[in-house]
Amino acid sequence: MSDELVFVPLGGVGEIGMNMAAYGFGPEEDRKWLIVDCGVSFAGPNEPGIDLIMADTAFVEENLESVVGLVLTHAHEDHYGAVIDLWAGFELPVYATAFTVGMLRAKLATDGQGVHVDIRTVDQGVKFEVGPFHLEFVSMAHSIPESSALLIDTPAGRVFHTGDWKLEENPSLGAGTNVARIKQIGDEGHPLALVCDSTNALKDGKSPSEAEAEKGLRELIGSAAQRVAVTLFSSNLGRVAAVARAAHAAGREVVLSGRSLHRVVNVGRELGMLEGLPNFHDQEALQFLPRDKVVLICTGSQGEPRAAIARIAEDTHPVLHLDAGDRVIFSSWAIPGNERAVTDIQNRFIDRGVDVFTNNDALIHVSGHPRRDELRALYEWLRPETLVPVHGEAAHLQAHAELGRSAGIEHVLPIRNGDMAMLFPRPEISADEVPVGRLYLDGALLCTRDESGIKGRRRLQFGGAVVLSLCVGSDGRFVGKPAVLIEGLPEVEDEEGGAEDVVFATIESVAKSMPTKKRRDAAVLQEALRRAVRSDLNEWWGKKPNVSVIVHRV
Repeated sequence: MSDELVFVPLGGVGEIGMNMAAYGFGPEEDRKWLIVDCGVSFAGPNEPGIDLIMADTAFVEENLESVVGLVLTHAHEDHYGAVIDLWAGFELPVYATAFTVGMLRAKLATDGQGVHVDIRTVDQGVKFEVGPFHLEFVSMAHSIPESSALLIDTPAGRVFHTGDWKLEENPSLGAGTNVARIKQIGDEGHPLALVCDSTNALKDGKSPSEAEAEKGLRELIGSAAQRVAVTLFSSNLGRVAAVARAAHAAGREVVLSGRSLHRVVNVGRELGMLEGLPNFHDQEALQFLPRDKVVLICTGSQGEPRAAIARIAEDTHPVLHLDAGDRVIFSSWAIPGNERAVTDIQNRFIDRGVDVFTNNDALIHVSGHPRRDELRALYEWLRPETLVPVHGEAAHLQAHAELGRSAGIEHVLPIRNGDMAMLFPRPEISADEVPVGRLYLDGALLCTRDESGIKGRRRLQFGGAVVLSLCVGSDGRFVGKPAVLIEGLPEVEDEEGGAEDVVFATIESVAKSMPTKKRRDAAVLQEALRRAVRSDLNEWWGKKPNVSVIVHRV
């Protein structure tokens, strides 16, 4: 039996979000597995009622005796947000840097009642071992403190797993990309593989720096005459610090609104990341500070309906208000799928005379992911034998693969979730596949798609519901008047009346046309009524609603 080194994405490849991957080392019959990241994705319009989506951990649980640990590259929800919900399925030791540990502990304190996670803090640049894997967190600039690449060293060779990153040596907060260490890794011996972020692989050039975004924020905040509100990704502590510095330069106090913002700021202060910045006020202080002496930082940059900025736009927030002449700055970009919700909030502000600024008006947000020149630089420094594009949708992955080939990387493996990439002894996409899927968090329940009821909700979303309840005697005659409940159908009337009139007319028609013997059979009667009501409502409305019939024998 010879050793092999394989990589299997369980989520995050062919999609944005829900990042989770497994590295396997050893003979095929006796591999040890290391899990990297455990993130969530957010439900879209096709998943009504679902709170979060995460990778199915069936593969991890099936191989639990061989899984040695879980390593988190950073504290963005799409990389660590599923730990609490999935922990019970595998109970692995979790390795992360201090900021990620602080964020996870804060999340456990509020959302993880009864969950006790074995968390182990590791500093960037410190080598540590998890089973047969020799590991090191390498500092990479990103839109959150202590984002790290993971250097994975095994007897079969090395892998450089980038996590999320960009080339920035002096970000607005914390350490930047450790270019010297990356070059050293390349000089020590070319890695077997580079498993690399593809998010901005379609974009030429280099991502702008946080310093440029801070300059834009200073100009907009400094030129404002009245209140200023800034909404941003709450995990971007560096951007929070940049806004706070811009506020201080303009002689303004900072007010925070949003639980997630308070969480990240508290963790940052505990770790000494916000030294030199005065304490921020809670949202109640906005009522007492002069209009020209305040900057409000609040949640809701993605259009979340219950977040602060959405409630302010609707003027339904109990404490926070903005008026004509005030200024709102969206220091963020809309994640695909959220564009409409974000635009609706911006339009509400505009209708009320509030000035709205986005990245289309000034450089006030920058990406935390590498563009093509940054990818080329990483290739040059590391000189990997194999490139595995991850973290992106199909177009991003394809562009990244083509870029790698054009840069002369010998082997490029275009994989998707569930594919097994063989990294050693030969780079190839294995014929073996790993079962993958999605789990849905629906309130307090974690379930598969089939268990989630999504199909039924979508039917209700488009067709409404009609429920009939009626009593039938032993002679097949209806007893009393049927009860009818109608939800989600148009409340209009024509010459035939409304929906309820159509339903009662259909019930009467079925009662007259159906032989007594068949009416005695509850199942036959239920199906006849369901089909007839659905058909007649379709003729009246032009759509087929969801119809349920309950027959009581009396």
